[in-house]
Amino acid sequence: MKQTIRDFDFTGKTALVRCDFNVPLDKDGNITDDTRIVGALSTLRYLREHGAKLILMSHLGRPDGEAKSEFSLAPVAKELSKQLGCPVWFKSVPSVIDDAVRSEAAALKPGDVMLLENTRFRKEEDAKDLSVQAPFAKELASLGDVFVQDAFGTAHRRHASTASIADYIPAVMGLLVEKELKYLGDALDDPKRPFIAILGGAKVADKILVIESLIKKADVLLIGGGMAFTFLKTEGCETGKSILDMDGLGLAGSLIKEAADAGVRLLLPTDVLTAAAFDNDAPASVYKTAPPDGIPADRMGLDIGPETIGVFTNEIAKAGTVLWNGPMGVFEMPNFAKGTIAVAAAMAKATEDGAVTVVGGGDSAAAVAQYGYADKMSHVSTGGGASLEFIEGKALPGVEVLNDKPE
Repeated sequence: MKQTIRDFDFTGKTALVRCDFNVPLDKDGNITDDTRIVGALSTLRYLREHGAKLILMSHLGRPDGEAKSEFSLAPVAKELSKQLGCPVWFKSVPSVIDDAVRSEAAALKPGDVMLLENTRFRKEEDAKDLSVQAPFAKELASLGDVFVQDAFGTAHRRHASTASIADYIPAVMGLLVEKELKYLGDALDDPKRPFIAILGGAKVADKILVIESLIKKADVLLIGGGMAFTFLKTEGCETGKSILDMDGLGLAGSLIKEAADAGVRLLLPTDVLTAAAFDNDAPASVYKTAPPDGIPADRMGLDIGPETIGVFTNEIAKAGTVLWNGPMGVFEMPNFAKGTIAVAAAMAKATEDGAVTVVGGGDSAAAVAQYGYADKMSHVSTGGGASLEFIEGKALPGVEVLNDKPE
């Protein structure tokens, strides 16, 4: 077990908090989704209430080791000040740390908050060579007394501000990371049964380790999204112009057999909504997937069909635990979002009925937020890549470096 902020006395201490403020901005630099900022508030409030001085760190976008104004955290500082109800000191420093930053850090009083500039303005932040990261990590660590890891979305990366910093000062997890690990961990290790796993996305190869892991744990696997067509092709279905992972055909066949051998029901779409073009306004029609039916050569599948929606939502209604990663169709297009919306609505109803429902970040999290279901799930993960690697059973570097609780 790793230590959390509840295991540390922050009185008069300076906490270096790694947050995930990688928020979307419009062309005018306005934040269009504050979910990640809101997600950090519980940890930040706890620290302030317990006498800590706060220095916050985050990346935003991919500035590739250069100071670029469009990737500045200035809009985050402004929004964070509003959300916390207190001033947030911020200076846009290309080197992230300079004498003014050091001076301000030294002058902080309990409850004060400052935000450093985008850590990826420094090329050392995400250098593959850890010896290159080390000086920047040490420089960051010199500003404070304890490292608080609260950026689950980057916990699968060993960067200077997410992991290497823990080589120099004590390290504990924040409340958001604690919540992420609890919900994902409980879903995988001690789920209420039946345990239903729903997977979408484009390529089988991208999620083979996830599927293999879930075959060992779940009772039912529901496969939708683009990768369903690779499974369907393996089963002899004509898939037309649908997205197809040719390299994944063999993998799909192996996974179908693996699920059958394990007694896990792996359900594929029995019908799909198709169009002749990748266009929201293209005329849509439904085709069955079982041979001798299939998708015509001039059409592509863009969503699961109504029959499949009925099957999938019925399975979700019987679930004790539901874990979802990957939309059922091209949910960004309203005419091909019905499957994704139906799954979200069914999970929301399952939550009401006592099931544990977990959305594994990425596009699924974006979809439930877009359609107003985020607050109706037990948990919506803030980390797509991190949640996938956790489900795969991989160690997360940003968690592994944290201090262990005493035996």
